[in-house]
Order: sequence, then C-alpha cells, then structure tokens
Amino acid sequence: MAELHITWLNGLDVEALALTDEEIIGAVEGGLRAQGLGQTVIEPRMHLTPDPAFHGHFNVLRGYVAPLDLAGVKVVGDFMDNWRQGLPSEFGILNLFDPRTGRPVAILDATAITEMRTGAVTALGGKYLAPPNPRILGHIGARGTSYWNVRLLDRLFDFAEIRVHSRRKESQDAFAERLSRDLGKTVTAVSDWHACVDGADIVVEASRLNAPEPMLRTEWIKRGALVMPYGTMSAVELSLTDIMDKIVVDDWGQARAGKLGSLRAHVDSGRLSEANLHAELGQIVAGEKPGRERPDETILFWHRGLSLSDIALGHTLLDKAARLGIGQRLRYA
Repeated sequence: MAELHITWLNGLDVEALALTDEEIIGAVEGGLRAQGLGQTVIEPRMHLTPDPAFHGHFNVLRGYVAPLDLAGVKVVGDFMDNWRQGLPSEFGILNLFDPRTGRPVAILDATAITEMRTGAVTALGGKYLAPPNPRILGHIGARGTSYWNVRLLDRLFDFAEIRVHSRRKESQDAFAERLSRDLGKTVTAVSDWHACVDGADIVVEASRLNAPEPMLRTEWIKRGALVMPYGTMSAVELSLTDIMDKIVVDDWGQARAGKLGSLRAHVDSGRLSEANLHAELGQIVAGEKPGRERPDETILFWHRGLSLSDIALGHTLLDKAARLGIGQRLRYA
C-alpha cells in the first residue's frame, strides 16, 4: 500500500487560522446551498448517553458534501456541568474522509468549529428570514455557540440594541462584557426571559435546561419577529408554532427523528409535520423556496445542527491551513 498521511489541526491551529466572519458565514452558506440543490447526504444524528448522572451525552453527526468531495463524521460531547471544572460544555472531533475510497483525509479539533458553524447557521437564518432592518436582538443563553450567534448576527445587521440573559448571573455578565468589548457596542445583560425577548425583532433561544420547561412564552413574541430556538431541551410553549406564518428547519429528516430538541413535542404531537413545514433553510439559500416574503410574517427557524456545516467549515480551515503552512502532517500508513 502507498504511504498515506492525514492532516491534524488542533485547537491552537484552528485559533491561529483566525477565520473571518465572512469566511465562516460563506463556508456554511455554501454547504446549505449544496443541501438545497440535493448535493449532500445527511444522516440523522445519533446520541450516546454514558450515564444520566453525568448530565451529558455525545452527538454523532454524519454527512457527505459532493461539491467539496468530502465525507465527514463529527463526535461532540455536550456536558452541561463542565463549567464547574472550568471546561467548555462541548468538546468535538471532526473526521474527514475521501468519499470514493474511505481514505482518512484529516482530523480537526471541532470544539471551535461547532461554535462557529452554529453561529453561522443562526446568522444565515437571520439573513433569509429576519424582518427588514431588525434593530433589537434578544438572546437567551451564554454557552459557547451563543457568542457566535450574537457576533455573526450583528455582523449582518448592526443592531441598535442587544440583550442577553442566562441562568447563571456570572456567566451572563461575563458574556455581555465580552460581546460589548468585541463588538464595540453596549450589550445589556437582563434579569429574566421576558425582559430579554419583549419587543425583539430577532429572538434566539439557546438555553441549557435539565428538562423541558416552557420558559419562552408565546405571548411575548412580537408580530413579524424571527424566533430561532435550538436548545437540547425544549424551552418553548406548544402554542408557539400556532402563531407562526412559516416554520423552517435545517433538515427535516433530522428534525423529525430522535428524542431531543426545541420542537420535539411539536413534532411528536403533530403540530409540526411535513404538511405544514415551509422549507429547509438550504432550499431557501438555493432559491428553491422563498424565505421571508412580507414584513409582518412571524417566522420560526429551528436548527439542530448539520454535519454538512461542520464539513464545509472543516474544508475551509484545511484550505487556509495549506496556504499558510499551519497544522501537522501525520503518517497514517
């Protein structure tokens, strides 16, 4: 057998590559466009819960993106008590393969990839579904992906007001301070969910609940708003879908499967089905279906996270690493 090598990009390499906001959004948008054009294969994510006492689980995401000529598998752990040990809640590894032979191509630290690609999907939901000239963002949650949600949405819209709330005041305040510093504008930490989302043009719910609990009230949602919930445990009322003019997901096959997710009860009860689903975001990005069509449309976008977004961002990182000479070339065989 011929000598084979793989590329290894660790967390320090990913940080050194310093992808711009435009590079992140562009990579993920390209992956969504490929999905909308039928050029991808997405397998619904799988979960492994080692022990309920550990308050966490592993997600396994699998996919293929034809225009990038890559298949990939990401394994990411999501453990909500990690903050007690000074650790991020999510650790991940992305494995990339030649789809024709199965040959391993690269292994990347996917912790930052997960955060960046999640924020990019949230931002792209805003790009295609937000009301015209949104001025107020209300964001629930302060985990790793939350930073990129706010940063990339603000890159697109330059909000006049950004409010954030989190269950733990210390993380909430630190989150607001970091965003204020990095965005060069005041980001306000507020004391409760209502104060955060009341009157907001865009609402993002990225909470970390131990069990489903209707914390986000339907009556608080402004007419014409875009609501993007993606917590693992549902924090929304069943009635939330009743006020929506359009419901969009990242992938219906994944949304309708599994036991977790913000709209799990809505799917299981039949309130959300293929019959009343407007579109997958990739179909809108590809121009196959319309996004927002009227200023007064109230729209919900639920994304659970796609392997193709990880693969697309991984491809961008590998390409930049090759140009800049960053990363390690490891002997595989």
